[in-house]
Amino acid sequence: MTAPLALARYRDGGSVRLGLVAGDRIRAVSGDDLGAADLNAFLAQPDWDRLRRLAEVDDEGWMPLADVVLTAPVEPRQVLQAGANYRTHVVQLIMAGLTRGGEAGWSPDEVRAKAESIMDARAASGRPFIFLGLPQCVVGDDVPLVLPDYSETHDWELELAVVIGREAFRVDAEHALDHVAGYTIVNDITTRDRVFPPDVGDIGADWYRSKNAPGFLPTGPFLVPSTAVDASDLSVKLELNGDVMQDATTAELVFDVKTLVAAASQTLPLLPGDLLLTGSPAGNGQHWKRYLRDGDVMTGTIEGLGTQVVRCLAEGPAV
Repeated sequence: MTAPLALARYRDGGSVRLGLVAGDRIRAVSGDDLGAADLNAFLAQPDWDRLRRLAEVDDEGWMPLADVVLTAPVEPRQVLQAGANYRTHVVQLIMAGLTRGGEAGWSPDEVRAKAESIMDARAASGRPFIFLGLPQCVVGDDVPLVLPDYSETHDWELELAVVIGREAFRVDAEHALDHVAGYTIVNDITTRDRVFPPDVGDIGADWYRSKNAPGFLPTGPFLVPSTAVDASDLSVKLELNGDVMQDATTAELVFDVKTLVAAASQTLPLLPGDLLLTGSPAGNGQHWKRYLRDGDVMTGTIEGLGTQVVRCLAEGPAV
């Protein structure tokens, strides 16, 4: 993390406490420190200058960051997710679909040109694709990712996540960033063979069963203030057991943060502390034909926001 300060949540015995991170140190913060009852109340009117002054206090309240166990830095009431929002990724998906269809005789350049024209039309339409996740799937990377035994197609999707600040309802893109308190990292785990289950025909995608198993939204470790982040061009990289699988930049987003926040707010109010995932770049397991297995370690880094390390475990027998 390169920001001068961030918020995090850490384990203290059997409870979880909110902490202020500055450099390689962390200290507990109270409601008095925040000037608010709790984290989401603070995010509704985030006073980062107040916390910046606390970060400058040199007293015995600080602990080495390496000595605490961090967990998810947010407690969202709603999770919204943008799909198909990285240009290169979606062009690859469209090209694969075109090749499987009647365009099988086209040259690679013809297929790519067609896919890019589809993406250009979508970007010009101004209509992001947004769906819902479940907040109880949000966990920290201190919790191992248990791979459900009903599938062998569990996949990774590293994403920049927006943390909502002041409530946003039917805001326009010009004012949308006024409602962003900060950013964090989320790995949106997806069970591929449950996205389009064969037993429902053409009804549509099953986002509930494919994305909402326990722990399927590893989040954090830090909540970094929006004032310290330029979300327009951040490096996004995921490594699997040390091998780079995703390596892109948020400059590839089809719809940027302000457009996503504005679009999501048109249907229902976005509440302080809510998460809005911005989509995942090319390089999923589906692309590599390599899905998550017992013992895998995913290391996800987004520039300026830190690194999360998620360890995978096979689901054990029911007790």
